[in-house]
Amino acid sequence: MRWKLEHILKKGSGGILLEDDAVLAINKPAGLLVLPDRYDHSLFNLYDLLKETFGTIFVVHRIDRETSGVVLFTKTAEAHAQLNAAFEQRHVEKKYRAIVAGTSHTDSDSINLPIIENEHGVRKMKIDTKKGKESRTDYAVMERFDGYALVEARPHTGRTHQIRVHLSAIGLPILADPLYGDGRGFFLSTIKRNYQVKEEEQPLLSRTALHAFSLSFSHPVTSWNILVEAPLPKDMEAVLKALRKYQKR
Repeated sequence: MRWKLEHILKKGSGGILLEDDAVLAINKPAGLLVLPDRYDHSLFNLYDLLKETFGTIFVVHRIDRETSGVVLFTKTAEAHAQLNAAFEQRHVEKKYRAIVAGTSHTDSDSINLPIIENEHGVRKMKIDTKKGKESRTDYAVMERFDGYALVEARPHTGRTHQIRVHLSAIGLPILADPLYGDGRGFFLSTIKRNYQVKEEEQPLLSRTALHAFSLSFSHPVTSWNILVEAPLPKDMEAVLKALRKYQKR
């Protein structure tokens, strides 16, 4: 898929969420890498696209390719150093929205399960209570459906795939997650009775249903408290609309 720079740089919820002389926050679409791929440098990525317009740019953090939502950059090395330190010291609050398969028996909880990289060469993480690194994710069920739920997740550590691993470990795999769930897209025919397919049905969602909803941090220049939010993308909204209509508890 070719990414158009004008869409990425569109002001407002569609692209640029915040911009000043020090900070740039982007609403990244699903399927776009944040940084260049280490093996295939021809793949489009957000960093290279932004360099075309802003020149020098610094990546503060990253999210998975299939995850949509807020990604933070800086325009100066000084701002980059301060925000990097804020992330390392856990002074940045991150909130994600995920649509999960399964039923949670609690409205909210904290998942404290150590995570380590899978040793079999596949870029996949796993729970390991002996060798894993400390990992904590708080979650709250925002909306319940029959067999599904909309969940807010707040990671307090920054392990690879942390939210995906943790939710899967408690029996709430994220919808369409190919590594920690069943990887199947979400089709309307799955939940709508007597659904008549006239031609090949297209999924409402075909990627991991995880969205980086917001970041809260102290501005590196003004020290003001900043909250940046990215609205849910169309594919996740389409799933929720269908669930509210056909699977509401």
